[in-house]
Amino acid sequence: MTREEKANVIQDLTAQLAKSPTIYLADISGLNAANTSDLRRACFKAKIKLSVVKNTLLAKAMQASDRDFGDLPTVLKGNTSLWFSESANEPAKLIKSFRKKADKPFLKGAFVQEAIYIGDENLDALINIKSREEMIGEIIGLLQSPAKNVISGLKSGGGKLAGILKTLSEK
Repeated sequence: MTREEKANVIQDLTAQLAKSPTIYLADISGLNAANTSDLRRACFKAKIKLSVVKNTLLAKAMQASDRDFGDLPTVLKGNTSLWFSESANEPAKLIKSFRKKADKPFLKGAFVQEAIYIGDENLDALINIKSREEMIGEIIGLLQSPAKNVISGLKSGGGKLAGILKTLSEK
């Protein structure tokens, strides 16, 4: 690979790192051809972009990026696959479900919603992250709940109050 080609790859990686809200780094080495093909197919269905990159080029792209990746470049050893996703927890769910039939992929680290996760032990925490839409839905539900209770109380109380007034007026 010439210097120009490397510079182009670094520039492309930097652009992808800048625009993607969720970035996972995983080790998929040791998977046979059939499992690798199944993993790529599952990533495509889940709208996750999977690519294998050279660690040195990825490290340089991370340095060139405006984002702070903290200690994430320290996990760039051995084979590294780069996963880009719009969803914060979808890659973690895919890794967990794929491990039921193979012992890989192994999570090296992740950059999710400006937070950095290093190590495979964070996989369950990443699965439990809620998306922006899920959080907004929960907040709206919580905000609507008290208003619904007040309205239903007023509606039911109005019937009782009318009944009491009617009874008093008859006496």
